[in-house]
Amino acid sequence: MASTATEIIAFMVSVSGWVLVSSTLPTDYWRVSSIDGTVITTATYWANLWKTCVTDSTGVSNCKDFPSMLALDGYIQACRGLMIAAVSLGFFGSVFALFGMKCTKVGGSDKAKAKIACLAGIIFILSGLCSMTGCSLYANKITTEFFDPLYVEQKYELGAALFIGWAGASLCIIGGVIFCFSISDNNKTPRMGYAYNGATSVMSSRTKYHGGEGDFKTTNPSKQFDKNAYV
Repeated sequence: MASTATEIIAFMVSVSGWVLVSSTLPTDYWRVSSIDGTVITTATYWANLWKTCVTDSTGVSNCKDFPSMLALDGYIQACRGLMIAAVSLGFFGSVFALFGMKCTKVGGSDKAKAKIACLAGIIFILSGLCSMTGCSLYANKITTEFFDPLYVEQKYELGAALFIGWAGASLCIIGGVIFCFSISDNNKTPRMGYAYNGATSVMSSRTKYHGGEGDFKTTNPSKQFDKNAYV
């Protein structure tokens, strides 16, 4: 019962992390920068993995998609690949987790389901590591440019999508670790065994009690066993 509850908690944590990681791909604010006037913010610059935009004080946004994938900076291409890999691994991890959990009726025996659950945990850990690496690589580029005194172009700060990605990656890793440890709980669970002792013979005997001697005496010893004793 405890291992079943542990697997359910691990599944909820892992799937929640996968949903957060998936939500970072279409999120706009991977990096953001604003130009402040004397009273209001005159313009806000923001970008993600697919486009760069500017929003003026009236709320009108002008966006420009990245023209060519091959002409992109290397870190953007790497972040795209890592985040897509994280989403794909999280999907397969969810499928394997459903087959490996004890509360489901698919997946085979308890031993086979424990191995599938452990595999799902490994996949979730890989998904979290991919997301963590992608977000950290993007954040490292932003912080490097921000603190570089020789960088004269527009400087950005960390956007909300990076924090969402880090949170989702952490949940995926935590849930995956719990899934991996659940296999040890399944191995410690005692299994009830049944031993087959064979057919027992039926003894048809008649005993006679002798009160003065305190023992039993059998009669008709030649008929002590019935026919089942010789089979």
